[in-house]
Amino acid sequence: MAAGPLDWSLVDGAVPLVVRILGCLALAALLFSRDRRWWTRLLPLAVIAAALLTLLVRLTVDDWWQPFPDKLPGDVVVWIGMVILGVCLALFRLPTLRRRGRAGALLAGALVVVLGLSEVNIHYDNYPTLRTALGPQDTVSLKDATGKKEPTLDVPEGKALSQVWKAPAGLPAKGTVSTASIPGTKSGFKARDAYVYLPPAYRASPRPLLPVLVLMAGQPGSPQDWITSGQLPDMMDEFAGRHAGLAPIVLVVDPLGSSFDNPLCMDSRLGKVRTYLADDVPAWAAGHLQAATDRAHWAVSGLSNGGTCALQMAVNAPRRYGTFLDISGQDEPTLGSRKKTVDAAFGGDEAAFEKVNPMDVMARKKFPDTAGTFVAGTDDSTYRPQALKVYAAAKKAGMQVALVELPGGHSWQVWRPGLEKQLPWLASRIGLTP
Repeated sequence: MAAGPLDWSLVDGAVPLVVRILGCLALAALLFSRDRRWWTRLLPLAVIAAALLTLLVRLTVDDWWQPFPDKLPGDVVVWIGMVILGVCLALFRLPTLRRRGRAGALLAGALVVVLGLSEVNIHYDNYPTLRTALGPQDTVSLKDATGKKEPTLDVPEGKALSQVWKAPAGLPAKGTVSTASIPGTKSGFKARDAYVYLPPAYRASPRPLLPVLVLMAGQPGSPQDWITSGQLPDMMDEFAGRHAGLAPIVLVVDPLGSSFDNPLCMDSRLGKVRTYLADDVPAWAAGHLQAATDRAHWAVSGLSNGGTCALQMAVNAPRRYGTFLDISGQDEPTLGSRKKTVDAAFGGDEAAFEKVNPMDVMARKKFPDTAGTFVAGTDDSTYRPQALKVYAAAKKAGMQVALVELPGGHSWQVWRPGLEKQLPWLASRIGLTP
């Protein structure tokens, strides 16, 4: 049983059931009235207004604004419509009610809004608990987390770190999470603050030179998503608990600049993100952390847009990243269409785009010393076919690749276990375990 209300599940069990019951009762209360004006005039107007506003939201997001490369899922549009309907019904009911009744109508409208938002959250599995929705709770300053410089543990060539590591007495059971500003010193890219996970073993002396996993969220999104929705600290602490305190250092970085920007994880008119991830992030790590520095001990991963970016780094910065995990990524970086993407990033220069587009790069080059895993949801009708396509291309390009399908769609139901279940493979690839 969960420890308290902050840890009650928001995606299954009693809480969403109660929200559905209360939301449906509130909707029924808003729909029913003895006032003749309600049935003949106000209710039809409320429903029409809600329908038009929902259509406007869909057209704005999918056709005009296009902040995301893929369209809103149909059931998400329906539940957004439910949120709008709850507001419209409550507002249109107010003229028919007295003061006390108006308060009841506003409460009922709020319950319908909560119902719609809850169902959107369930679709994406974005906030499993209220605690995750409240944001990171236990961050520490990076200076306190890293401590003073320590002597490092020697690892003979050909040995994995776990084969020579022995956890000292008093090693903490949990790692630390800190925020850090990683400047675009060479790239000029203005990224949002990153999150840094340091496992328990980082606080040992001699200190093991731990491998590094660079991790990215999707778009819209931010590095915080992996800490909250992805429950990364718990995931990594559990892995460390099974490996005597050892786990990769995780840098959850920002390849976007803001939630609604998409510079496409390449060096272009939209920003020099490839340089940021290939040069600035490793340089910052070398200057602020005691960690492994060579390619064999660095991996890159991400979800959705971040998954696409992980593959891009594997083919466009292969001297830095020899291992990648692409979770629900696309078959190419996109702003919605090839033309729109090429025009925005390269001024219409198709050849410049093809020079860095992973599918085109893999058609020209071989990557025999690169390994990767593609993860896709079995119910993801948009991104699963793309994963199959890219997996085949990567295999043809000589990469050591695997394809993993997990139950679920384009949501945290796939993204969270997509990383968790691949941690043993990642740890072996980057020299943490045999």
